[in-house]
Amino acid sequence: MSAHAPARTAPPTASPWLVLLGFLAAVAVAAGLGGVAAASAGSTYAALDLPPFAPPSSVFGPVWTVLYVMIAVAGWLTWRVVGWDRSLTVWAVQLVLNAAWTPLFFGADRYGLALVEIVVLLAAVVATIVLFWTRRRAAALLMLPYAGWVAFATALNAAIWHLN
Repeated sequence: MSAHAPARTAPPTASPWLVLLGFLAAVAVAAGLGGVAAASAGSTYAALDLPPFAPPSSVFGPVWTVLYVMIAVAGWLTWRVVGWDRSLTVWAVQLVLNAAWTPLFFGADRYGLALVEIVVLLAAVVATIVLFWTRRRAAALLMLPYAGWVAFATALNAAIWHLN
């Protein structure tokens, strides 16, 4: 915990392990919503004109699985320090934005709108990292790979929008 961490807003009273399950469940719901919207993602992705830096579709599942666990643990670690505060509200906003991208891109084939949305998502992820940094640095560090992946996905989305 940083020496500049804000005071705890609401002392956590629930079992930390049950709360971790809650964070994992919230992330699983976001992932599940994306998964439902991406039922045909593999064939859609294969049919797109892709830039040379586009990874094979088989990469996305394993990467997102690891990232989702890291996102959940980051939120939980922050909660353990400060309870629920604005940093976790921003964390929740980025999770909603994360869930919204897949239906826009794969469900609606709205690549331009998905690009705008993912830029907002990236900004929310960066804001979460900045807020977590002053509360629990380990949580902020756990979010860095996610920010990197979303930045890469933003570039990929922009290239796909341009090519298609």
